[in-house]
Amino acid sequence: MKLTVYHDGQFWVGVVEELDRGRLKAARHVFGPEPHDEEVLQFVRQVMPRLVGALSREAVVGRAEAEARKISPKRLARQASEETKRRGISTFAQEALKLEHEKRKLESRADSRQKREALLARKRELKVRKAKEKHRGH
Repeated sequence: MKLTVYHDGQFWVGVVEELDRGRLKAARHVFGPEPHDEEVLQFVRQVMPRLVGALSREAVVGRAEAEARKISPKRLARQASEETKRRGISTFAQEALKLEHEKRKLESRADSRQKREALLARKRELKVRKAKEKHRGH
């Protein structure tokens, strides 16, 4: 499990990446203003396990397998230095976050549709009941 904290221009954001059986799952948490060490520690102890546990099993991204060919030492050193300079979240994590967001968006749409239909059914029922009471002939 890996936690990356970075500044996105407006807020400080933490991205949790978990590699599970060759699949990458990622979650995003907005800290707001620059977090103190205590805030990050509290996040790691309390919030992060729930955040990773809530990730769906469908919204995972497969990592590409490394090539089996031999890499020259100079190229390897260059790649290592580029990796240490790189900041932010990986593209795999971005893709996992996007999939998770899309899944939750679809769930939200379905939930709001059900609520809207229930509200319309209730209104219809009240209208019918009111019409029947008018025709009762007190």
